[in-house]
Amino acid sequence: MRVSDFDFDLPEDRIALRPVSPRDSARMLVVRPGADPELEDNFVRDLPDLLRPGDTLVVNNTKVIPAQLAGRRVGRGEPAPRIDVTLHKRIDAKSWLAFARPGRKLDTGDRIVFGGEGRVCLLGEISAQVREKWPTGEILLDFDFSGAFLDEAIASLGVMPLPPYIAGRRPADESDRADYQTLFAREEGAVAAPTAGLHFTPSLAERLEARGITLQNVTLHVGAGTFLPMKADDTDDHKMHSEWGSVSRESAEALNSTRAEGGRIIAVGTTALRLLETAADKSGRIHPWSGETDIFITPGYRFRAIDALMTNFHLPKSTLFMLVSAFSGLDRMKRAYAHAIASGYRFYSYGDSSLLFPEPR
Repeated sequence: MRVSDFDFDLPEDRIALRPVSPRDSARMLVVRPGADPELEDNFVRDLPDLLRPGDTLVVNNTKVIPAQLAGRRVGRGEPAPRIDVTLHKRIDAKSWLAFARPGRKLDTGDRIVFGGEGRVCLLGEISAQVREKWPTGEILLDFDFSGAFLDEAIASLGVMPLPPYIAGRRPADESDRADYQTLFAREEGAVAAPTAGLHFTPSLAERLEARGITLQNVTLHVGAGTFLPMKADDTDDHKMHSEWGSVSRESAEALNSTRAEGGRIIAVGTTALRLLETAADKSGRIHPWSGETDIFITPGYRFRAIDALMTNFHLPKSTLFMLVSAFSGLDRMKRAYAHAIASGYRFYSYGDSSLLFPEPR
């Protein structure tokens, strides 16, 4: 399909720069293909009444690290140019893949010193060497620290890696350290939040449990590649970024039991959906799984693992808008987004939510 098929006009004032409070007061557009009405305006706090006892919500328990680091290249004379780095995938205890700006000022073997201004770790700074560099601006960094010491230094020196459409309009601040983290965040490693989970509060979780709706955790470490624009004109020519994920044996067994007992599996976010579809066989049975997934879902894909999807509103011509179009239908999702825009819904990571049901087969 043509990437242009997934385009739509979004006014800039629909992009949310801060979340609403409380989180579950965000609006939620329910999309039920074939129902009357097909589109229904609700709030996230209505979720227990929109689902059934016996259903299971699958949440991503990845935890966002403050992966943006500001530093300076050293060792080649003064003035030392500023280098901004966004970590996006851990390679081993001391090495990270990262995007560097401006990448043209770095060569293999260069050293970057982070710290010395703003937030600092106990030693005041950390440094890393550029082991490899690619024309895309991506680099491989070897830090002088490793393991827990490196994690602590990054946590102290780094700032939350807000999406470009927010970071381009305001800097990250202390509020984002809490706002850009879900209620379920446990496993450190993401450099972007699984944003559908941002809407959950302890109160909402308690009401879901009281309704007989269970929660299951999976882990997918969301990478910065989720924000990269598509450069291909045709979806067949796009190479999807890979992300590490894991489905435990306990979660897989619980989800299969949900289906066997007549309940539905609702993915909270496209990250949970992509991981479950990776772990499911052709019959829809979910297996324990761990590894890298680069699954790319476009219209025509046959979903196996999930029965509904809770997700935020996505960018035009993005892989995520392609995914929701594959799930509920392209024309229907264009109508849903047009309704959301006309009705004042807030878009993207800090915006409102939707609850999507599948297009009839």
